[in-house]
Amino acid sequence: MWALFQTYSADFFSGFKFTIYASLLALVFSLIIGTLMAIFQLSHNKLISRLAKMYVAFFRNIPLLIIVMFFYVVVPMYWHAFDGFQAGAIGLTIYTSAFIAETVRSGIQTVPKGQMEAGLSSGFSYAETMRYIVLPQAFKIVIPPLGNQFINLIKNSSILAMVAGLDLMYQGDLIASTTFNTFDTYIIVGLFYLVLTLPLSYLMNYLDKHWSRA
Repeated sequence: MWALFQTYSADFFSGFKFTIYASLLALVFSLIIGTLMAIFQLSHNKLISRLAKMYVAFFRNIPLLIIVMFFYVVVPMYWHAFDGFQAGAIGLTIYTSAFIAETVRSGIQTVPKGQMEAGLSSGFSYAETMRYIVLPQAFKIVIPPLGNQFINLIKNSSILAMVAGLDLMYQGDLIASTTFNTFDTYIIVGLFYLVLTLPLSYLMNYLDKHWSRA
């Protein structure tokens, strides 16, 4: 196993770099989109609320691979050509945002309604009350499930391998097909994923305990 790693270390680390890059991009944008969709679902405007609910329901209930393939194969036929990395990152963002939206929405609904009323009566606008009063409390409540979504996002980034996204799984597939040493190759790939997911898991547990005490 060590000999395989030494021989193909550059390829493993190249894939590791693209996996981190795709995960960070998808994490940031899915958190933004998911939070907006959570707020829109609770909007008093029925049209906005309905559209947000349709977005969440649609993307939560179709496979991630279909979303990625849509941007990789279908969109280029009518608009702009995306490479495998771009299509994978976009699909990962959209898919994860739907789950984050439901997580954040449940957190917002857990915050007592009096918090919103107090903010509005103090002169804050709805957006300011949501930003400065409700959302900070909601995020503290949903840290554990939100952390699980982030970890799932990192693991789901392996979907990039299906569209030549240059990620860790893609490089692992290439190495395995070249060396026929599938056992050692995928053990190494799995260890690389653990390097990403375990620290994140510990961080989320720490934040949950820290904010619970606070």
